[in-house]
Amino acid sequence: MPAPLYALGAIALWISLATLGVSLAHIPPFLLTGISLLLGSLLALPFVLKDPRVWRLPASTLALGVYGLFGYHFLLFIALRMAPPVEANLVNYLWPLFMVVLAPLFLAGIRLRALHVAAALLGFGGAAIAIVGASQGDATGLGGGWSWGYVPALGSAFIWASYSLLTQRVKPFPTAAIGLFGAVSGVLALLCHWALEPPVALSLRDWLLLGLMGLGPLGASFFLWDKALKNASAQHIGLLSYLTPLGSTALLLLVSGRPLSWRIGLAAVMIIGAALLGTRSR
Repeated sequence: MPAPLYALGAIALWISLATLGVSLAHIPPFLLTGISLLLGSLLALPFVLKDPRVWRLPASTLALGVYGLFGYHFLLFIALRMAPPVEANLVNYLWPLFMVVLAPLFLAGIRLRALHVAAALLGFGGAAIAIVGASQGDATGLGGGWSWGYVPALGSAFIWASYSLLTQRVKPFPTAAIGLFGAVSGVLALLCHWALEPPVALSLRDWLLLGLMGLGPLGASFFLWDKALKNASAQHIGLLSYLTPLGSTALLLLVSGRPLSWRIGLAAVMIIGAALLGTRSR
């Protein structure tokens, strides 16, 4: 299968991530992250049972996987409950732009050009408009004001971009190893839940949504994304990645019943335009 199709498969699943995260916002973030990642890791079991060696990895590679899967989703879920979800989601989806701008720092043979800087300024400008729109209540009066939730949203963007780039620097590993990343990250998150969060009772609806999240945007998407990274350059799939904030934001607006304001529309156009500019300049 061509690499762009793997990337598009991951993107299609990620479009639902923010909406599911908002629907499960009543669940403590460590518990939400832990259960979802453990469910997603189950998709690797057929490959592990066939050949257990696919989970024999250097400690540094495993640490990178935990950094990416655990760190990104924990910060994202924190952001979605601390800041207005639509705006926080847009800020989080600066990560494809970060892949372009940070590539010269992580990968050899790639240089930062003037257009990269212009793309970064455009993308951050879009994020700023989203945040300012929230602080002013935009045209709908539904903005939630400034929130420190935008900080973890930026952090999640940086983590996923750097993780995606660093996977191209470590010794090649089988895609089934993504299941180990998820399993270790999930156990770590549940230990944090046990130590730091109050226990909660989960309803049948909660478990159904957790199943959808774990097997989809926190499960199959990782395997598809890894296959895409292994079969194409980061800059090529970086362009496709900006379909994610467009679809994700549209779904959030639809589910929440919130109308599309001009600020959200402009912010989305600027952030997506930044990715187009940054990718074409490579």
